[in-house]
Amino acid sequence: MTRRILITGASIAGCATAWWLAKQDCDVTIVEQAPAFRDGGQNVDVRGPAREVLRLMGLEQAVRDLNTGERGIAWVDDQNRTMARIDLSDLEGDGPTAELEILRGDLARLLYEASSPSTQYRFGERITDVVQDEKGALVRFKGGTEERFDLVIVAEGVGSKTRDMVFPGENTPRWMDLATAFFTIPRASTDSETARWYNAIGGRSAGVRPDHSGTTRAFLNIQGQRHLTTDRTVEQQKAFLKTCFEGAGWEVPRLLSGMETADDFWFDDLRQVKMKRWSADHVVLTGDAAWCVPPLGGVGASLALVGAYVLAGELAKNHSQSTAFTAYESILRPVVEKSQNIPKIVPRLTHPRSRVGITLLRAVQRVAASPAISKRATKSITPALQSFKLPRY
Repeated sequence: MTRRILITGASIAGCATAWWLAKQDCDVTIVEQAPAFRDGGQNVDVRGPAREVLRLMGLEQAVRDLNTGERGIAWVDDQNRTMARIDLSDLEGDGPTAELEILRGDLARLLYEASSPSTQYRFGERITDVVQDEKGALVRFKGGTEERFDLVIVAEGVGSKTRDMVFPGENTPRWMDLATAFFTIPRASTDSETARWYNAIGGRSAGVRPDHSGTTRAFLNIQGQRHLTTDRTVEQQKAFLKTCFEGAGWEVPRLLSGMETADDFWFDDLRQVKMKRWSADHVVLTGDAAWCVPPLGGVGASLALVGAYVLAGELAKNHSQSTAFTAYESILRPVVEKSQNIPKIVPRLTHPRSRVGITLLRAVQRVAASPAISKRATKSITPALQSFKLPRY
């Protein structure tokens, strides 16, 4: 019989999983609480085995065609003078900028469009209850309907409500003591194919990155505070950031001005999802809902693609869902846990609170950017993901 599967979350993990399950002739439905497909988002890297997943899906060239064009990163001072710089062309393999770098929304849209012919998408809908029995899961929706599915896949974000509904109290998040804002601003004459990162005293940093759309992707970071976003509206979050970054120097006033009218503004405290298990009977987690690795890890999108491939592959390989879930977790958990192994001191060291600290940081950046060190360093970036061997199904 055709397996009827519900996926909740229409971003990278959910859309990729739907594509692979449709290859097995599964009856796949995706619900997404947003009223329509969500574009937007910052630059994401596709590294190592994730590139192979895209190749198997026939999407690698499409991703290359939408590459952000970022060619490296420069650390700058308040006068926009380059203190240190790493160029992708000087490296052997991926560095801080990956060869395949694309906007989150662009990658998600490619996967959405590729999966749409064989997947039923329902926007403006979300799960309100899941009741499981020996036959599957009875799912109730916000719209008042209820349906039965053989399997429910939770592919929502770090704050997944469906995960917390099915696995109450089981997520013990690891807070990174770093709050980050992302948004798009108009391009300026100082912007180029090189990303720029600026540090200000007080544990603050700001930066810009290129995209392929003629605009610029901006970010603001604040280290040493937590739960900044609790019960705040977007307007309150923007007001908080304006106050926090007052007098920061560099091009921060330009970023704050652009933030005021940005319609893709996102602000949150970075945290990791820590789950002891990824499945419960007929419900399984994938992507950020299962193992969120913050942007600091640089592998979130890649793990979402690899996770979708492995989950679908094990479901096709094993007649028993529980056996498939066990295999899926045993294959992925080692690389996930190693990728999550980011010392909490890293955000503190990269966001000094004093001028002396910033001076020391710039000295370290200059050493790291030297040709001898940067070429070797590429081998140590995301080592767990790079060494992961993609199973064959």
